[in-house]
Amino acid sequence: MSAGSVSSFQLIVEIKGKSKLTCELKRHLSPKTVSSILRSLPLDGNVHFLGQNIVYFETSVNSGVERQRKEFKKGDIAFSPAGGSVCFFLSDVVLTKSMTPIGKITSGFDVLNDVKPGDVMAVSQAVS
Repeated sequence: MSAGSVSSFQLIVEIKGKSKLTCELKRHLSPKTVSSILRSLPLDGNVHFLGQNIVYFETSVNSGVERQRKEFKKGDIAFSPAGGSVCFFLSDVVLTKSMTPIGKITSGFDVLNDVKPGDVMAVSQAVS
């Protein structure tokens, strides 16, 4: 299942018809949530925005809040149990509701600047 190590997993995020970026899920951040997401791959959904700082898409993953926090940095990835959403942070953010940290964007961050609501995001395991 792993491309990398037992604790980090390389994923490809494709904005259908546009471009791709890569990210890494880190099991040590939230073991149960990361495992649930990995078991559910591939995932896809329509892009939504939360304010101007978070791009997300809803999934069928059902996982509670784990090792929650409210502060995230540009490039972080988090899971929000409300709607089973995978969230990508466009800038440093302090939230009013906690989310579960799950990973980090490793390359292609600028792709997210061109994403529009309704675009389709697809996440799959990187082939090693």
